[in-house]
Amino acid sequence: MNGPLRKVSIFVALMMAALLVNITWISVVRTDSLNEDPRNRRVRDAEFASDRGAILVGNTPIAITNPSEGRFPFARTYPEGSTWSSVTGWYSYDYARSELEKQYNEELSGTGSIQAVSRIIDLLVGRNRQGANLSTTLNPAAQAAAVRALGDKQGAAIAMNWETGEILALVSAPTYDPNRLSTLDLSAGRDAWSSLLDAPNEPLKNRAVREVFPPGSTFKLVTAAAALDSGMVPSTELDAPQSLPLPNSNRTMGNSTNCGGTTVTLEQALITSCNTAFGNLGLQLGGEQLRAMAEAFGFNAKSTIDMPAAESRFPSEIDQAQTALSAIGQFDVAASPLQMVQVAAAIANDGHMMQPYVVRTVTGADLKVIRSTEPHELGRPLSEANAKLMQQMMESVVSDGTGRPARIDGMTIGGKTGTAQSDPDRPPYAWFVGYAQDPKVAVVAFVQSADVERDDISGGRVAAPIFKAILEALQ
Repeated sequence: MNGPLRKVSIFVALMMAALLVNITWISVVRTDSLNEDPRNRRVRDAEFASDRGAILVGNTPIAITNPSEGRFPFARTYPEGSTWSSVTGWYSYDYARSELEKQYNEELSGTGSIQAVSRIIDLLVGRNRQGANLSTTLNPAAQAAAVRALGDKQGAAIAMNWETGEILALVSAPTYDPNRLSTLDLSAGRDAWSSLLDAPNEPLKNRAVREVFPPGSTFKLVTAAAALDSGMVPSTELDAPQSLPLPNSNRTMGNSTNCGGTTVTLEQALITSCNTAFGNLGLQLGGEQLRAMAEAFGFNAKSTIDMPAAESRFPSEIDQAQTALSAIGQFDVAASPLQMVQVAAAIANDGHMMQPYVVRTVTGADLKVIRSTEPHELGRPLSEANAKLMQQMMESVVSDGTGRPARIDGMTIGGKTGTAQSDPDRPPYAWFVGYAQDPKVAVVAFVQSADVERDDISGGRVAAPIFKAILEALQ
């Protein structure tokens, strides 16, 4: 072979090798990202031509696919869509998916690796691909009660079985109708998207799991747990001045309630939600000890729930003033309602923190279970003995303290109120988080914005009635 031919042969060989490498890269590495690319209409058309699986509460579908005519042979619909939108999310041709529709998209569309055999069988027998069904842990009575109690407020509520981690209710308010986005009238779907996206009350934000907020005094549960872990007991006395100067700062911390004296016990500080006592406690414990307890409860870690969720935060490298503020759930502490219900659930469960989950089983078109979720312990942020002491104090908050609006006759309830300042120009956030011993349920109620006077906003007045309504629905 002469020189020019040899050079041409080498060049062609190199080009072929480069082409093979590129094909391999696309097929192996970039497949998922290309399939998820919103510009890839071929994938979307194929997905919308399949019989997507249902999402079920008991035997009742809350998301279902029905035959359709026209461009797409199937249409996704949501019976009682507004009630369940915080869980199902939407399934849209132009705007992809959210919540369970997103998290379990492969299973619902029948494209998951666990369904490979079923796809081959469908292909061999000439049958259309069918997606798997999701059976959830949700309780319709608790869900409906949460939706009613939140109403048009901006906020969220979650109920969880603290022994197993099963989510019984999950609501972000205001809700929306996902049918508006799943419509096969794509022009109407785009109009609905613009309307929902521009709505001042931001209904597309999932405040229950995908947003974080200052937890305010509900974070005092974490601070109190850190105090017990350091060797303190409920009768340990704390300084509770009317005003606490913040170290190396010109700011002071004040109290919004009567602490009951300038020296109070840890239990009394929790009962009255005494800011200065907990500010002093934070200074005594230090930022590292507070952070360690927060992280034991799941802060600064990716959420483990089987839905898209935000990471709750406790700040690092904080000075003394910031430590005092962090001890009462202010400064840069940020938590999702899901995170705070996990804190209460771990306390109720004698220190065992369970993984929260919404989907109990994934079932194929042949009704065979192809995946199931069992209760799983994530960790033990506090000992059983300290959890019992926390229960004692939280139950006193409800029986004798700021949590009295959450009382229900005949039920043992522990809880904690929270009122969090977020911005001087906007009303504070209202929180209530707690648990019942029977039924074994932890509940969080969070109100970001309510149509009441600023001075009337508190966790006990605004959030506790939502907590109570959900518990009553589960009786």
